[in-house]
Amino acid sequence: MEHQIRFPHLGIVLKNVGDGINIGGFEIKYYGMIIATGFLLGLIVSYYAAKHENKFDPELVFDYLITMIIPAIVGARLYYVIFSWDYYKNHLSEIIQIRNGGLAIYGGVIAGAITLYIFCKKKHLSMLQFGDVAVKGLLVGQILGRWGNFFNREAFGSYTNSLFAMQIPTNFFVEHGRIDEIVSNGLYDKATYVVSGNEAATFIQVHPTFLYESMWNLVLLLLIIFFFTKRKKFDGELIAIYCIGYGIGRFLIEGLRTDSLMIGSTGIRVSQILALILAVFGTAFIIYKRKKITK
Repeated sequence: MEHQIRFPHLGIVLKNVGDGINIGGFEIKYYGMIIATGFLLGLIVSYYAAKHENKFDPELVFDYLITMIIPAIVGARLYYVIFSWDYYKNHLSEIIQIRNGGLAIYGGVIAGAITLYIFCKKKHLSMLQFGDVAVKGLLVGQILGRWGNFFNREAFGSYTNSLFAMQIPTNFFVEHGRIDEIVSNGLYDKATYVVSGNEAATFIQVHPTFLYESMWNLVLLLLIIFFFTKRKKFDGELIAIYCIGYGIGRFLIEGLRTDSLMIGSTGIRVSQILALILAVFGTAFIIYKRKKITK
């Protein structure tokens, strides 16, 4: 039962959920495969958005993605390492090991935005116009990327007995040297004993926060594509709507997580602060632009 993931209140039992596949003795992690798939599908969505809106050559979307991939991955890893420095300062060799996770979406988004600014300057494009297209692909990447957390059994929340409660066997964390992760958050003490046929095991029971965020972003993407795009009043409006929607969702969901990156020893969650900044920025930008239009 150590490879099961269960959603008991939904009646869902996934019996053999691995975290990768082995080809010729080389292990390929699902995490990396999902990130790569997210990049590809995000590219396709942004390409067709650019083609449909007909504001610039959609081939430029390919050029931007190629330019952005490495900075985004480096930024996502760097962000994670910086706010986990208490660990990495004693494990320097692990800084470049990303196959088991450890990419922070905020770092990737920041690096992607900086790259977009430079890219648009060189190509003489409107960053806001290009960003309204790119943000759709970004959301696709975020929607899929969270499922990498599912296979790695990470980015989950505190104990819950709610409808969407997810159960993960404690043996998984023992086998992967992560037992302290669930002990320190009190999840081990609340472990549930599960009997299935002739097998029995203990499971932690948590909020599947990766699922919450994936579904939140899916709804946001659908709203942007089918509602806000047709009603857009100015370039950059879809970026602002993304900032508001994602910021609100991330702020609420982050509060449930047990693995949040903190600002030093303050107990303040970095992601919640950035989420608030995003939401406030998006709101202020829309107010400013709409007032400017009405003048």
